[in-house]
Amino acid sequence: MIQSKILNIACFFIFLFFVSNQKVAAQKIDSDSLLTVIIKDMQNGKNYEKNVQRALLGKKLAPAYLDYYLVLGRNYDLLKNTDSARYYYKYYIDKTPINQDAYNYLINIELDEKKYNNAEIIIDQAIASHPEDKDFEQKKLVVYQLQKDRKKEYQYLKTLQLKNPNDDQITQLLFQLESKLRTDRIGINYSFTSFDREGYGPWHLGSLQYIKERQWGSLIGRVNYADRLSSGHSIANGFQYEVESYFFTGKNNYSYVNVAYSEDAVFPKLRLGYSFYQNFKKGWEGDLGIRYLKTQDGTEFTTGVVGVGKYIDSYWVNLRTFIQKDKEDYYPAVTLTVRYYFDTRFDYITLTSGYGSSPEERTTLGQFKERISLNSYRIGAGYFKLFNNHYVTGIQLTYNQQEYIRNSTQNELELSLMLQYKF
Repeated sequence: MIQSKILNIACFFIFLFFVSNQKVAAQKIDSDSLLTVIIKDMQNGKNYEKNVQRALLGKKLAPAYLDYYLVLGRNYDLLKNTDSARYYYKYYIDKTPINQDAYNYLINIELDEKKYNNAEIIIDQAIASHPEDKDFEQKKLVVYQLQKDRKKEYQYLKTLQLKNPNDDQITQLLFQLESKLRTDRIGINYSFTSFDREGYGPWHLGSLQYIKERQWGSLIGRVNYADRLSSGHSIANGFQYEVESYFFTGKNNYSYVNVAYSEDAVFPKLRLGYSFYQNFKKGWEGDLGIRYLKTQDGTEFTTGVVGVGKYIDSYWVNLRTFIQKDKEDYYPAVTLTVRYYFDTRFDYITLTSGYGSSPEERTTLGQFKERISLNSYRIGAGYFKLFNNHYVTGIQLTYNQQEYIRNSTQNELELSLMLQYKF
């Protein structure tokens, strides 16, 4: 009798357990099905209010089912009910901080409402939860850019550079931003060029310049003085007046313009230049430009410029080709520049090499007409350094094997010094 009662009680509890599990399973199936309906409708329709009602029902059926909080936040977001959206996003993130979409949705709400401090707090939480996700680092940069806080943007880029020393894009962004910071510089440049041809040279070239850098770009005014000697006597000297500017034409591109004028034979009469630069992803940069030169005797030259550059870790590599002609013949020139940066854009060592004469070579530009059709092979190295955050110094040595008449060459050695004061 007792055994029969025990058996009956056991069967009763087994029955209750079975019914309870069936009910939970059915509830789980219903909750999953309802969530699937909501997600499908969000993809194909715009029944956001109906989806809110469905999600509220699903949350009531399965209060521990966190996905309902996320879809509630998203549908409220699409309905522009940002207070409710913010509440459900935050609830979801507090319970399960692994979903990157939830962070992005919440960050975008704060950015749209210009609540930049709130956005930065959420971004920091997202970075802590997903340190490998660089998109959140970009979001933080966007916060500073929207606030136009160049100082914070620059400091954060420096932090990212320490964290990701091999990220070429960060290096590129850092140098772009440095060129937008408000600075003024005044400086002098001096070049001494010697020749191994007896009775020829040396040449002197000096410049006084003022550089103004602002958020829109830079403006440079320069006065150049050149003096060419032969057998110890000056045979040509004079002044050149020059203005150039780099100015930003978009988020990822900028332009260069140059105008130089002189009445003295040691310089061309007129030099004009324009280049358009486009920055691409992963540290790539391309440029396309034109140069115009008019000599003192009225001879005109037009040169096309095509260049490509790449940031590779702390290196910057640039290859530039000059397409130019004299009469009916084309005389291309090419220049390869490699720089290795240390701390700022003012601290680097540089190696250069090239073939041919181009309108970029200031020291010999007064002889461009004579040199364009002659062979020229160059190699050089330089070191530039910023001291005490105010003094920019540089030294460069360049060797050039230059034809002065067909099949006859001379060796040229140029020493260039630079000193600027930054304030």
